[in-house]
Amino acid sequence: MTLALYPGSFDPFHNGHLEVVERAARLFNEVVIAALRNPQKSQGLFDLETRRQMVEESVDHLENVSFITMSKLTVEVASDVGASVIVRGLRVVSDFENELQMAQMNRQLSGIETVFIPTSSSYSFIASRLLREVATYGGDVSPFVPKPVAAIMEQKLPAALREQS
Repeated sequence: MTLALYPGSFDPFHNGHLEVVERAARLFNEVVIAALRNPQKSQGLFDLETRRQMVEESVDHLENVSFITMSKLTVEVASDVGASVIVRGLRVVSDFENELQMAQMNRQLSGIETVFIPTSSSYSFIASRLLREVATYGGDVSPFVPKPVAAIMEQKLPAALREQS
């Protein structure tokens, strides 16, 4: 059985992420989505429990996909869950340089392989950072995120906008 780990911040989970998960679910027996609070990225919009809710509701049509949170090295999480491969999505060519470097480091640390799944061109411009910015300033991001994510963002962001005023 091949278990794949798909790590990321998923803040928020968007249609590009969903496409990668759906494609990975067809390639591997099981896919574990692992969300983390990335200290190298700006302050998160959603806590890990809200991200869990968004992801689980968005992938509930996939029987071989589960969700966990992580707060340690990806290769350690991969070992903990029994993953034999790490899945990473690629949007644009510029993603590849950073992802390749991480894949090489992960392989040196643990021997685990990384599989890159490119998103469709219709999702290549979607980035969680951009969605957070657009939504925070009142823009409509619903075309770019699964319906459960759009509903949660709609609930959270009006309050966030009032707090910033």
